[in-house]
Amino acid sequence: MKFTAPSSDLLKHLQAVQGVINTNSVLPILENFLFVIQGSTLSISTTDLHTSMTTSMTIESNEDIRVAVPSKMLIETIKALPPQPLMFDISESFGIEIKTANGLYKLNGENGDDFPRIPEMDQADTLNMPSNNLLNAISTCVFAAGNDEMRLAMTGVFFELHPDSISFVATDAHKLVLHKCKGLTISTPGSFIIPKKAINLLKSVLPDNDTLVNVEYNTVNVFFSFNNINLICRLIDQKYPDYKAVIPTGNDNVLTINRAELLNSLKRISIYSNKTTYQIRMKINGSLLQLSAEDLDFSNQAVERLDCDYAGEDIEIGFNARFLLEMLNNLHSTDVKFEMSMPSRPGLMSPTEQDGNENTLMLIMPVMLNNYL
Repeated sequence: MKFTAPSSDLLKHLQAVQGVINTNSVLPILENFLFVIQGSTLSISTTDLHTSMTTSMTIESNEDIRVAVPSKMLIETIKALPPQPLMFDISESFGIEIKTANGLYKLNGENGDDFPRIPEMDQADTLNMPSNNLLNAISTCVFAAGNDEMRLAMTGVFFELHPDSISFVATDAHKLVLHKCKGLTISTPGSFIIPKKAINLLKSVLPDNDTLVNVEYNTVNVFFSFNNINLICRLIDQKYPDYKAVIPTGNDNVLTINRAELLNSLKRISIYSNKTTYQIRMKINGSLLQLSAEDLDFSNQAVERLDCDYAGEDIEIGFNARFLLEMLNNLHSTDVKFEMSMPSRPGLMSPTEQDGNENTLMLIMPVMLNNYL
């Protein structure tokens, strides 16, 4: 059978779903795109057995077919071609010829019927939310998800659904991000944990506009659908830690400072910190914040002072510079507010300008200070 597709449009759709594919997969067929042609519609699917993505586009075709196409070879070929129509000719033995204006490329495909079945949702609850809200929420918190497979629940992003809002939570036990989206209508409150890989794939394809995203979920899978993209993934079947219990109250020491100034100062100071602990020290006296770091092994040391607005008692507290930098890089307000109680308790960071329907809270655990400076 034959079909024709514009190379630039085809490449865009292939790249949208390519991220699912694992190289060196246990099942070699998982390193392929599944092409399903029905009428003038080409559906392209990928899966790693936990997460699956499908996109569709319009083509010129003369019959229906299912064929698995080697992903790496196809992507590299189309990337190297100038924009033009591509004519695919697929034999009964699934040999694939790609014809261009000046070339012919042959590769071996596989029977599409041998490709794993893409899961379908069954007895699912549904909600809708704007794409830009979902994109902002997962972009804000996914960096805080952990990598420790021994604490599997923490390797994903926790969705906690309330009647009129969703709380997005991610933590690795050193830092925690809580982002709330309000103004939604959710018929069936509940909760689930989505693996980090699926969240990052979703982040890469969500449009930054008010496109409505349809979300279906049950106890096994969650399904996202928007434009011509479908993503379905298996949920992490574990109980999420009680994140509310670790958020401290009674934080009477409140620091307000320009986010960019603090971020740039931390970038410089962290160069001089110990490369195992990345410890930096924050010492606040009145309206003056002193940042310092030292690496005793190499006699490296740095100190900077910044003006700030501060209400509370003088305090000296230590944090991991890498975690602070990640948090500041994922906040986008002009100023940030830092709430603390004592050097042994977590600090809370939030943007000073919060949207009425969205707000963010970040928590960072302190580190024990060495006695220097």
